[in-house]
Amino acid sequence: MRKIDRYGDLSGRTVVLAFSGGLDTSFCVTYLQEVYGARVMTVTVDTGGFGAEELARIERRSAALGAAAGHRTLDATQALYREFLAPLIRGNVLRGGVYPLSVSAERVLQAREVASLALRSGAAAVVHGSTGAGNDQIRFDTALAVLAPELPCLTPIRDLGAGREEETAFLESRGIPVEKKTTAYSINEGLWGTTIGGRETHGSWEEVPEHLYPGATPAQAPAQGRSLVLGFERGLPVAIDGESMDGVTLIRRLNALGLEHAIGRGVHVGDTILGIKGRVAFSAPGPHAILRAHRELEKLVLTGWQAFWKDQVSAFYGQLLHGGQYFDPVMRDIEAMLESSQARVRGEVRVKLCRGVLDVTGARSPHSMMDPRVAVYGEGMKLWTGDEARGFAKIYGIPPVLWARAGKEDE
Repeated sequence: MRKIDRYGDLSGRTVVLAFSGGLDTSFCVTYLQEVYGARVMTVTVDTGGFGAEELARIERRSAALGAAAGHRTLDATQALYREFLAPLIRGNVLRGGVYPLSVSAERVLQAREVASLALRSGAAAVVHGSTGAGNDQIRFDTALAVLAPELPCLTPIRDLGAGREEETAFLESRGIPVEKKTTAYSINEGLWGTTIGGRETHGSWEEVPEHLYPGATPAQAPAQGRSLVLGFERGLPVAIDGESMDGVTLIRRLNALGLEHAIGRGVHVGDTILGIKGRVAFSAPGPHAILRAHRELEKLVLTGWQAFWKDQVSAFYGQLLHGGQYFDPVMRDIEAMLESSQARVRGEVRVKLCRGVLDVTGARSPHSMMDPRVAVYGEGMKLWTGDEARGFAKIYGIPPVLWARAGKEDE
């Protein structure tokens, strides 16, 4: 396979590769060591998607590929929750109204951890396995340019224009086995959800096969369903059914319960960073439950204008995070606004999970603005009189009345 001129002489030099153990990054190890004589250090940044068994499998994969500089596993799950997921929860951020940015936040954090390790290790370059068509290349490139501008960023898959079939053939010709599923599909698992890309997502019509989604199907889920009460403090989830737990543990618990009841599945079509349309399937039961419950609690405690402006800045925040612009200082400004808005977002929300559907069945808060002691919508009121309501209605309707009158005079 051909060399890429701009990589220069890497013989005997250490490069640090963001490593998932999948097809693309497996190719990168073999290609860089065989074609350039580089010493590859593989690094897996765990953002909550890998269990102990899977992490051990990834480490064995690195060894089997002959990664000369060894393998490192970095646990960044708590950092993911604290620095990335907390703002997404406070902002109710969903791209296209459905997708909870399962991958966007993780990639920026993974790039940050890989860059930090590369600098500490005195590496000659940083490597990632992104293609030239997706969003991840932009997220990695942008983060690395900010955090490690002195290190070259090598992207063999993108630079070679290699397809998954070509990568598979390259590895298999060297006796390296490749699971057929990884050739056809790219599946990314993380704390904030699992994404699925492949044959059916390359167009807009085909249905994603049921077997690709983790967990039970709606038909397999228990018919009786399950009710849960989620507790919140300052806009963040802190308890399930009265049992307090940290955010990471809570999301994992909800993910497991949600998979049993097949909630949080979906397919999202949207604009990629490069300006083309993209389609991805996802399973995010924990985020689905948390964001639905959080939004319902906010309806009780926020004013209408708080909710309105929160929605505007949250959508903008999600757009920039999706686009790899996490390090723009405006993101810190928005995070401060979101945190401020959550001072009174405290209480409990009851949800029911049943065969692929999540319903919010109740919410309560010590800061609820819905107070039946002073007024009930459509019925009695104690804060104003009937005459005051009549006068308000008259004044409130003046602008359209004047507009209609002016139109008649013109005619």
